[in-house]
Amino acid sequence: MKVNILQGIEGAKQAKGVAVIIDVFRAFTVETYLMKNHAYKIIPVGDVDFVYSYKHVHPDVVLIGERNGKILPGFDFGNSPSDVDKIDFTNKTILHTTSAGTQGIMNAKCADTIITGALVNAKAIAQYILNNKFEDVSLVCMGLGGVEETEEDTLCAKYIESLLLGNELNITEEILQLRYTSGAKFFDETQIDFPMEDFAYCTQLNVFDFVLEVVKDDLPYMKRVDVL
Repeated sequence: MKVNILQGIEGAKQAKGVAVIIDVFRAFTVETYLMKNHAYKIIPVGDVDFVYSYKHVHPDVVLIGERNGKILPGFDFGNSPSDVDKIDFTNKTILHTTSAGTQGIMNAKCADTIITGALVNAKAIAQYILNNKFEDVSLVCMGLGGVEETEEDTLCAKYIESLLLGNELNITEEILQLRYTSGAKFFDETQIDFPMEDFAYCTQLNVFDFVLEVVKDDLPYMKRVDVL
């Protein structure tokens, strides 16, 4: 098995084999909670204009997403796991667009298989890869806006890599340190779009035993795959 850790949108474009598109703060933490709360279908989208046009034709869809961390006009929810965890999404189709995570999915065009990555299901991600015996693994850290490396996504990638190689890292201290680096915004009272609760949601380790795999359809969507 060959494991590569890549960064941002450019990294997504280079991804081969199975691409794990990692966005810990917060896109793919959010999607695990949406699926946990029984979402019927999650459609990742890169283009905001497409979201609005789709909503016009399909008024019952739920819109979730952000740009620069802020909820988009007319959207039902921002990109906050603490907000969506309180909602029952049974039978709901969700369009999800973000500054980094969903952009990675849209740009991983050379990958054979695409799944999402977060700390909350990191062990399930590694087991999924091992179960499917992928030869090429691309761990793509989407970072800030898909252009700037961030500590949480790179930490998640290194942790998944360690699981794949059979040498699980203890990242407890590194997770705690995120509060003072890329996670500091969650503890800044002026950053109202980043509630403090989201930090705890995003930094829980291995609380879900499923992965989210992209189904390559005319309109790609996320499928839950139970692993552990």
